[in-house]
Amino acid sequence: MRELPRGADISKASAARIYDYGLGGSHNFEVDRKVLDAIKEIFPATPQPALDNRAFLGRAVRYCLRAGIRQFLDLGSGMPTVGNVHEIAQQGDPEARVVYVDLDPVAVAASRALLAEDPRTTVLHADMREPETILSHPEALRLLDLAEPVAVLMVAMTHYLTDEDDPASALAAYRKAMRPGSFLVFSHLTADDHPEVHRTAETFNAGGSERLVLRSKEEITALLADFEFVEPGLVHPANWHPDGPLAPDHVPSEAACYAAVATPRR
Repeated sequence: MRELPRGADISKASAARIYDYGLGGSHNFEVDRKVLDAIKEIFPATPQPALDNRAFLGRAVRYCLRAGIRQFLDLGSGMPTVGNVHEIAQQGDPEARVVYVDLDPVAVAASRALLAEDPRTTVLHADMREPETILSHPEALRLLDLAEPVAVLMVAMTHYLTDEDDPASALAAYRKAMRPGSFLVFSHLTADDHPEVHRTAETFNAGGSERLVLRSKEEITALLADFEFVEPGLVHPANWHPDGPLAPDHVPSEAACYAAVATPRR
């Protein structure tokens, strides 16, 4: 990016830019690369968590399209890169609408530059911790008809909500806005299978502007108590509706993450 947007702080790493670096993108800075490189020293499977999450996102969006969803709210959408939600959704239906939301001003500026000519997408500079603000935003309401089913995407995002942020309340607010037939697309980092991931979280928290909170499968399931999982339930991302057999050397647990698609309970 030639010019940093107002409010951008690159003295600390950003989750959106670290994720972009893990995916092989170019919208990141040395401070972001330094954190992920340090994490890789601790957990050599890095950047598998980012890659597996991105692949899961694509499969989940296509699943929602097959189920009839034509509008998507992507919370913590991050940097624009290959396989964006609007690209996947509009391949299935050119009229599909997408509202992207991110807190990082660099991610928002880059996304707005990419999407300036697409009237079926918009990008909000907002905090997922404030669902009422997002759901009532004029740009969100321009594209989302909340009387109709919607897919709410919270992919690799809820682990940035601390217990003090009350993630259950945020999830409840989004669920309340989801009509029957809606879907939640969700993933969350964990150290269940790889205890060393606790050390990677400490490294991230020391160098990043956000705080990362790892949760167990039981804790994540409790957060999603008001949702009903689509089969196969809460699993490692690569195991959720894979497109085909996994590579022999692909270890799904090395995503250090659980993923699911779910419907709101009524």
